[in-house]
Amino acid sequence: MSSYPPISLFDLISPPNRNVDPFKNDVDKAFSSFFSAFNGVAAAGVISSLISSVVLVIAATVVIYAIINCVRKYENYIPISGEVTSRTSGNYIPLSSSEVAFGSKAQFPTVKEFLSDMEREKPVAYTAKQIAEYTQNYSYSNILGSGGFGVVYKGFLENGVTVAVKVLTNNRGKMVEKQFMAEVGTLGRTYHVNLVRLVGFCFAPEMKALVYEYMENGSLEKLLFKNDGEVDLEKLHGIAVQTAKGLAYLHEECERKIIHYDIKPENVLLDENLNPKVADFGLAKLCNRGSSQVILTNFRGTAGYAAPELWKPYPVTHKCDVYSFGILLFEIVERRRHYDDNVSHESRDWLPKWTWNMFEKNELATLLLRCGIEESDREKAERMLLIALWCIQYSPEARPLMSNVVQMLEGNKEISPPPFPFEHLQSPRLNSGQNSGTDDDTSLSASGTLTDPRCDALEIEVVLE
Repeated sequence: MSSYPPISLFDLISPPNRNVDPFKNDVDKAFSSFFSAFNGVAAAGVISSLISSVVLVIAATVVIYAIINCVRKYENYIPISGEVTSRTSGNYIPLSSSEVAFGSKAQFPTVKEFLSDMEREKPVAYTAKQIAEYTQNYSYSNILGSGGFGVVYKGFLENGVTVAVKVLTNNRGKMVEKQFMAEVGTLGRTYHVNLVRLVGFCFAPEMKALVYEYMENGSLEKLLFKNDGEVDLEKLHGIAVQTAKGLAYLHEECERKIIHYDIKPENVLLDENLNPKVADFGLAKLCNRGSSQVILTNFRGTAGYAAPELWKPYPVTHKCDVYSFGILLFEIVERRRHYDDNVSHESRDWLPKWTWNMFEKNELATLLLRCGIEESDREKAERMLLIALWCIQYSPEARPLMSNVVQMLEGNKEISPPPFPFEHLQSPRLNSGQNSGTDDDTSLSASGTLTDPRCDALEIEVVLE
């Protein structure tokens, strides 16, 4: 097969003359090499452009597909049936899936749906007429409880959600308004899994009411004193830990410190899984974060659970809640009221004093045996009693912070022997006398003597304003 020399662009313009001189042949060869290289570069450029275009098309397709997929996932994240809500006359009415289907008038942009869903978490203002409808005109069969503050009803919102409606007694004038503002002002600005949630409220001339989430198992008081010890200590220990976490949040994590002033079994509510939530903030006070003291002109709280300093018009701190929690711990472990004059032995009538006496004699194991605590739970129960003795120290600064109480309850912090806690009742007997070393607060405590230790134990709620 014969081979032919390559034809260059120069050859096309000027056909080669075989009789030209050698110099002209060299020039022809140079031009031929140049244009061959040029053609190769051009071809490579075209191929590179094609590859780049294909890559860009593929990348654009992937990005568009990812965006569509994200939008679909986000739409699935926002609840459609039974949870997407619309504000109507101050209420949140659930929309059915057909009402939010594409093309319907009820369709909202996903961001608007999201913001609407978030807004549901804020307390809603209800009318007096709505409160009457929710409680079925204050049906007697719907009453959950009552007291000096008013009556609590089981209620049902338009969307079927069960709530607890506290209707405040109007004949108490300014006290009702103060209780209303205390509850809305505290629960309305806090959210914690161990604090009862304020769903809404009503403030009308003829009606003052507070609407809370419904707690299926009532109060801790019912569980401790009316269930014949059916709940084991492990579950009760969990209730104590979670209650302590709720109080730690109020004292140490809120933007403004909140003092509850009325911690007792009746104010710890239990959901369907027996998870506790601190409730009833009618006596609560907001404090600036930098302030550690509050001046009270009148007694607050429930006698028997109230700290000694609350009986005097002196500065008090959040440590009054720590004292009340300590009394609550005694009741959780020993499963009876902290004071009972019907017990068989006089020294056992007041749980804190009996516990201290047994601790002093190194006989806490005997106490726990009398309380029916199983051997497997003895160590945990003893730890709870030691913490309780720290919490009820007469001097507020000797009581631990609630965050440290949580750590001690969970076994993450060592518990040193508590000092004598009843110096306001009698001269202290010799003990370790150690300070808890768990608090960096400075506060003033009341001085003085209560004439009878059992005067603490009266089950009368005293609220003076």
